[in-house]
Amino acid sequence: MTTYLPFRRPRGGLVAFCAIILGLAGAADAETISGKARVLDGDTLAVSGQRIRLDGIDAPEAHQTCRRNSRKWACGKAATQAMRNLVGRNMVHCEVSRRDRYGRAIGTCHVRGQDLQQQLVRQGLALAYRRYSNRYVPQENAARADGIGLWSGSFVEPWLWRKKRRKHARTAPGQPPQSPSSAACFIKGNISANGRIYHMPGGKYYERTGIDESSGERWFCSEAEARAAGWRRSRR
Repeated sequence: MTTYLPFRRPRGGLVAFCAIILGLAGAADAETISGKARVLDGDTLAVSGQRIRLDGIDAPEAHQTCRRNSRKWACGKAATQAMRNLVGRNMVHCEVSRRDRYGRAIGTCHVRGQDLQQQLVRQGLALAYRRYSNRYVPQENAARADGIGLWSGSFVEPWLWRKKRRKHARTAPGQPPQSPSSAACFIKGNISANGRIYHMPGGKYYERTGIDESSGERWFCSEAEARAAGWRRSRR
C-alpha cells in the first residue's frame, strides 16, 4: 500500500517556497571550470580554454604603473606575477557566477581551497571591486592598514585608469575611436619589422609583447577595430 505524506508549505508562504525551488535550480545549473590555468593578468585567468574574469576584485592592468617613494613602479606586472605565484602549477577550480555581454565567464577561483581573489587583495595588489561586490573589503582594509602593495604609495584605481586610457585613445588624432561599450580593451596592437600585428590573449607572443603608445602602438577593444585600423592578426 502506498502512503502519501502530507505536503507542508514552508514558512513565509508561496514566496518562500518559490525561493527554495529557484535556489535548488540555480545550484543545479551552477557552472564549474577546472584545470591548469594560464595567468593573463592580475584578475584574469585562462582555464581549460576559457577566459575567466575574477569576480569582486580589480587589479592594476598589465602595463599600469604606480608611484612609491616618488618613483614609478610596475604595479600591473607585480599583480600579474603575484597571481602566477598563487596559481603555480596547481589545478584551479572556478565557480562561474555569471557571464558578461561578450560571453566571458566571471567567477571565483580557488587553488587548494584558497580563494585567489582574497589572497591577491590581502597582498595589496588588487582592490575590492565595490561596484560589484563588498566581499573582499576586509582584506583591502587590512592591506591598507599594513601599507603593502598598492598601499605603499599612490595609485590610480584600475577602473579609472582604463577609463582614462580609453578616453585618450578615442581623442588621439589619426586613430579610429574605440568602442565605448567595451569593458576592457585587451588586444595588443604591436608595430615591428613584420608590420602592424595584433595579438590576442592566449597567443604565443601575447605575454611578451609590450605596447608603446608613444610610437603608435595601441590597444584594441575588438578584432574588427584592429583590422579597420590596418593591423593584422598574429599567426601564433
